[in-house]
Amino acid sequence: MSDKLFNEFEPVSSKQWKQQIQFELKGADYNETLVWKSPEGINVKPFYHADEKTQPIQVSTQASQFKIGQAIFVHDLDKTIARSLDNITRGAESLCFTITDPQTDVKRLLESLPLDKINVHLELSFLSESFVQKINSAAANHPRKVLVSLDPIGHLALDGNWMESADKDNFETLKKITSSNQNISVVGIHADLYQNAGADMVQQLAYTLAHTNEYFNQLGAQSQPFIIHAAVGSNYFFEIAKLRALRILFETLAQEYNHTSGCHLLVIPSKRNKTLYDYNVNMLRTTTECMSAILGGADTVTNLAYDALYHKDNEFGSRISRNQLLILKNESYFDKVDNPADGSYYIESLTQQLAEKALALFKEIEASGGLIKQLTEGTIQRKISESAQEEQLAFDQGKEILLGTNKYPNKADRMKDDLELYPFVKIKPRKTLISPIIERRLAEKMEQERLASEA
Repeated sequence: MSDKLFNEFEPVSSKQWKQQIQFELKGADYNETLVWKSPEGINVKPFYHADEKTQPIQVSTQASQFKIGQAIFVHDLDKTIARSLDNITRGAESLCFTITDPQTDVKRLLESLPLDKINVHLELSFLSESFVQKINSAAANHPRKVLVSLDPIGHLALDGNWMESADKDNFETLKKITSSNQNISVVGIHADLYQNAGADMVQQLAYTLAHTNEYFNQLGAQSQPFIIHAAVGSNYFFEIAKLRALRILFETLAQEYNHTSGCHLLVIPSKRNKTLYDYNVNMLRTTTECMSAILGGADTVTNLAYDALYHKDNEFGSRISRNQLLILKNESYFDKVDNPADGSYYIESLTQQLAEKALALFKEIEASGGLIKQLTEGTIQRKISESAQEEQLAFDQGKEILLGTNKYPNKADRMKDDLELYPFVKIKPRKTLISPIIERRLAEKMEQERLASEA
């Protein structure tokens, strides 16, 4: 059919829409009544129109190609291998291992997996040339199937100290690792830390870009993609736009260093808005957050179990979190359409504004000496803390709502006897080079008060 639908109707301009809205408001101010400002300083309008739209934003997002990830902490290797193979049969397409012990037989782990069918992410909390060489050797026949995340800057920001390494400078060890292991991605960037600590979206994007720039300055362009770990919250459309803006900003920066291998976005729901009480609501939160991740163009999405705050890894929690992604991919047609957010004037506008504001903040950071310098001076920590306190105040006053916690709580809920894990910020007095960035959930104080009052 060549004719467009509704050709018999005259087009309505944005000016005409505004005039009609103003008439319906009966004298109330349009901007004060219908336009609201986000914490990032973005004015959100009641409608978006084609005649106000700038040029379409070019961003490489293919939602249909996202991989369903499964997070696995490596402890007992035999149990890890058995669990990994079981998860693959149950729908996992990418296994995301966290390894803290450099004595782990990683060669045996990788050789036990069908690397021709799945991707493997290895997050290492240590720097070891020999360990990464074993990974590189095992992955030699499977290029781009094994991705390693080494992030000394992220470790410094979270822990307050650099990683232990054979060299005095973490970057010297990282240079040796990247230059001698060309089959695998090695550099990881933990942008999820900024979100979980309470940074607003512009800060998250700017700090991630500055974080990335530090590695470009030290290592130059890489032959493999950078792995960016991002977290998404419940602000649905903003989170879609945030991930789209992140890819645009990364590609813009990468061009300056002639880096052509791109980045791999590994996305997980945020912990900041998750709750201990009425914990089943966490499943609803993570569902919309995974949708944002998919539509925002994540390469791998790893869900967060509804009971992850207070339960150790368990079969039921892992299965439900994985099944949420399987439903989105296989029953909700998220695997059928590429770039479903393209053409949305609202999302395009948010993407552009977030990218522009983040780029301006990034330039300020670089003009002040870069991310590491500002971490050392405590500037980044202070800025994130200020943003987190504003959000915390909004939660405490009931303006930021978490159902089941500060609105419609179930007073009969009892959690004291169900805690297998400590769900609050842990205080560990020790000597650090810098003040670490603290991840904190919005509901912590309220939950502690409720736990203390349980009979």
